[in-house]
Amino acid sequence: MPDPVLSLNRLDARYGDFQALYGVTAHVNEGEVVAIIGANGAGKTTLMRSIAGLIRNAPESILWKGQPIGRLRADQVAALGIALVPEGRLLFPSLSVEENLIIGGQLGRRGPWNLGRVYELFPILKERRNQQSTSLSGGQQQMVAIGRALMSNPELILMDEISLGLAPVIIKQIYDALPGIVGQGMAAVIVEQDIAKALSVTARVYCLQEGRVSLEGRSDTVSRDEISRAYFGM
Repeated sequence: MPDPVLSLNRLDARYGDFQALYGVTAHVNEGEVVAIIGANGAGKTTLMRSIAGLIRNAPESILWKGQPIGRLRADQVAALGIALVPEGRLLFPSLSVEENLIIGGQLGRRGPWNLGRVYELFPILKERRNQQSTSLSGGQQQMVAIGRALMSNPELILMDEISLGLAPVIIKQIYDALPGIVGQGMAAVIVEQDIAKALSVTARVYCLQEGRVSLEGRSDTVSRDEISRAYFGM
């Protein structure tokens, strides 16, 4: 079993006086794809934002390759090799598709991902590279957001609600691209509302319920009953 690249140790997270996560403990192994599931408001996006450095936490509550990163800024976390595809995509509306992608490569990390490789993964982006990014369809914008993250050549990619609001045919295109994203040893954490889809593409799953881990298991062995109990707290 590979060593964990990411470890969460009793992670608490707050927005001011509101506590969103309570003692979350989890890990991601090298090259592993892990799902995070749970109802709306369970803390999934807070978890992703905490890992990415958008929420400051206790240093030792988040370890990257054994080193504490819980207090690092988002740019420092990205420089270590962790990239976030945020919920809602958050593209730069005044920039073209290609300019959005280029911004993702500004860290200068070495690796296999560059413009040519992203266009190979998502050919439609090459056709639309000079268009304003927010003029694209929702699915194409999601491809830009994924490509922007890949341009930083991460070792871990965090994908928050990558299929939310997209047509089934576009969701299939994005998930069909997943093996090409993680095929060279990159680890991934995927937040997904479609439980069946999440389980089909991941090795392990964590369920959050009211900010706590209510279930952990292998994606191919957890039962529907276990998920239902963990999801709804029944």
